[in-house]
Amino acid sequence: MRMFDVYSVHNVSIVAGQGSWVYDSEGQRYLDMYGGHAVISIGHTQADYVAAFSEQISRLGFYSNSVIIKEQQAFADALGEISGLSASESTGSATTSGSATGAWQLFMCNSGAEANENALKLSSFHTGRKRVISAGGAFHGRTSLAVAATDNPAICAPINETNNVTFTPLNDIAALEKAFDSAAGDVAAVIVEAIQGVAGIKVATTEFLQAVRRLCTKHGAVYIADEIQCGCGRTGRYFATDWADVQADIYTMAKGIGNGFPMGALAIAPHIKPRKGMLGTTFGGNQMACTAGETVARVMQREGLMENAATVGEYMMDELRKMQGIKEVRGKGLMIGLELEDVIFEAASSSRSVTSRLLFDEKVFVGTASGGRVIRLLPALNVSRKEADLALEAIRRVLDGVALDCGQRDC
Repeated sequence: MRMFDVYSVHNVSIVAGQGSWVYDSEGQRYLDMYGGHAVISIGHTQADYVAAFSEQISRLGFYSNSVIIKEQQAFADALGEISGLSASESTGSATTSGSATGAWQLFMCNSGAEANENALKLSSFHTGRKRVISAGGAFHGRTSLAVAATDNPAICAPINETNNVTFTPLNDIAALEKAFDSAAGDVAAVIVEAIQGVAGIKVATTEFLQAVRRLCTKHGAVYIADEIQCGCGRTGRYFATDWADVQADIYTMAKGIGNGFPMGALAIAPHIKPRKGMLGTTFGGNQMACTAGETVARVMQREGLMENAATVGEYMMDELRKMQGIKEVRGKGLMIGLELEDVIFEAASSSRSVTSRLLFDEKVFVGTASGGRVIRLLPALNVSRKEADLALEAIRRVLDGVALDCGQRDC
């Protein structure tokens, strides 16, 4: 049997990691400035994480949601503390969403796509409606509802196609208002990433996110904040949506909350009521996932990783803006996108991409978006200033090299 050939892969086999560094099967070391799509939040093989896993697996690896799983509440408590949602239970929302008294609720699943799938389904149950508004450029996953709300027809199979999703341009408040009006009271949810990762680190404005909150409240729709890539402290606050001083009704999470262990979660506002059998999962909320999630949250709090993400991220963005060959630097914290100048992108595309040069010449992992025009930096939240400088120097050398090549070819 061979693998189903759907991935474009680098000719590198990563077999070990430590902090912000990974090692291939030949012993070569690489600086990981991508974290496997923003998954690695507290660093590869972090000591507390390894110890917690070892201890838990020695006792019990899995039992289903048919019994009390005490690790679930431990994770819920840690998540509530670091996200600030536990504080809002007693004080009411301090944001423009109004009061949010009562206990926030946690539902666990296995991935980001599942988190969004369940959030959309739950919104429809809650409102009795079926229409969803999503933003142009959105990526919410590959399962049925999630992919229907994703703005990429190439990954939406005929069976996923639906007329129940309306796309409006990101940051276009007038278009959002029109979509609500056209739906005639049938909007179940608006789902939006505060920073779109796959689209090329496109940042939603404060005014747009506040309009989402206002219109959802006005029309009785559910505001779903997709925090799967932009959340877990990556921007310097736990939820990227927090920067707009609004509170969503559902936050979807995955990637960084498990630091590599596959898990997803929904934080659900108090006014959305559960009933038995409404949602379900076999593996979601298992003992190992909860151990991963709690450990990540505790390490992030203890080591001040959100503060580090804000500080190191701001430094990196300032330095990147000084470099020749970059058209624009976008993002917040350690969710950074650098859009290449057209001439640099075209020159690299005709020979060796910037990503390839960084990986094989400089031994630095980065990600891409927009067909390689945007380089994505999504390192672990404990990346050091020294490691950031190494990455910046590598990027500068590669861009200078591409520019030199371009000049030699008179392009």
